[in-house]
Amino acid sequence: MRKTPIFLALLLFVFTVLSACGSNSSSSDSSKSGASKSGEKNGETIDLTWYYPVNVGGEITKVIDGYAEEFNKEGIEVDGKKVTVTPVYSGNYDESMTKVQTAVKNGKAPDLAVLLSVDLFQLKDAILPLDDMIEKDPEAKKMMDDFFPGFMLNSQAEGKTWSVPFQRSTVLLYYNKDQFKQAGLDPEKAPENWDEVVEYGKKLSKDGQWGIELPATISGYWIYQALALQAGEGNLMSDDGKEVYFNSDAAKTALQYWVDLSKKHKVMPEGVLDWNTVPSDFIEGKTAMMLSTTGNLTNVKNNADFEFGVAYLPENERAATPTGGGNFYIFKDISEERQLASMEFIKWIADSERAAQWSIDTGYIATRQSSYETPALKEYTDSFPQALTAMQQLETAHKEISVYEQGKIIKILSDAIQAAIGGSDVDETLEKAQKEADALLKPYK
Repeated sequence: MRKTPIFLALLLFVFTVLSACGSNSSSSDSSKSGASKSGEKNGETIDLTWYYPVNVGGEITKVIDGYAEEFNKEGIEVDGKKVTVTPVYSGNYDESMTKVQTAVKNGKAPDLAVLLSVDLFQLKDAILPLDDMIEKDPEAKKMMDDFFPGFMLNSQAEGKTWSVPFQRSTVLLYYNKDQFKQAGLDPEKAPENWDEVVEYGKKLSKDGQWGIELPATISGYWIYQALALQAGEGNLMSDDGKEVYFNSDAAKTALQYWVDLSKKHKVMPEGVLDWNTVPSDFIEGKTAMMLSTTGNLTNVKNNADFEFGVAYLPENERAATPTGGGNFYIFKDISEERQLASMEFIKWIADSERAAQWSIDTGYIATRQSSYETPALKEYTDSFPQALTAMQQLETAHKEISVYEQGKIIKILSDAIQAAIGGSDVDETLEKAQKEADALLKPYK
């Protein structure tokens, strides 16, 4: 009887120790199971940083944040680690390029970024060629084969693929159908050539309302390239990015036409028009027509209180538009694991249905051909056929200007456009621009 309390105490001690061990073991197993389910490896994640620009009107930042939140809930894994992405708004395209270049120079490159597809030659030393990754990934290969060929023109160079199309566009003619009716014009018939633009513009111009507006700041050079392509054969640059042709006959014809719209024909305001102000003028009824990116389509749709149309660009010697917009780039100075994770995110956001929704949300062209077979985009384009125009215009699309020393070359061209608009002689201005560009590109020849 005297031994019983001691025996029971001993049993209680042993039971407590075993329970503690069992509890620790269960906790450890539970932790491992939780990590597996959440896509994490020992609690680790791959947290990607994504720089993105906004170069059009509308609430694009909210759309981007929504996609990031959705992706982060998916639990997509690389090497057993959950992949998450943090989007960082980096300004317009020019500002984004500056921020990325600064980050790269300081050894703090983002994992991936959306920058202009034409920034390729400036970025080549900092970005990863994607061909090996694509060849090893059947899903990535299927994705790349599905992009519209026109969008791959600025994605590839020197036999390699450097970027993935994302927010892509062409230039469109927007027109106010109500103002067309008031001017006695057919609201279902946009001007089809340069002469008709002038003819329509004169009928549409009156106090407080212009016939047409063309923006000359930010991406104004892109609008100009569209005119230069329409004015004759060839392009403003060579495919290898080592030559420009700013003093060609087509280049001079295009710039003179732009100047004449205001100074000679009086159908456009004089002076340099701002990239962001022109869509606002159109929405507010201050101009009956404008040339702008299809990326402004949803902005106009959501904010214009009148019926509007979009049409192919009016042609001159030929119908033509440059492609435009941004691509995804993956940076080479990050780990292979992070590069693979970046591609997983790109595949996710470039999925056919998601690309279709992106087009609906923003007005950009859905970059994948299969997106136009999705129920969502079919329903949308049935009710809003204007959303098909930019995609259909890809039949006449050309490579957007892309060269070495891109930033400096584009500044030379933009300055020339604005100088001519301001009154400088077109021929002399473009000859000067050609000489300055030749000097910059000489080391690359």
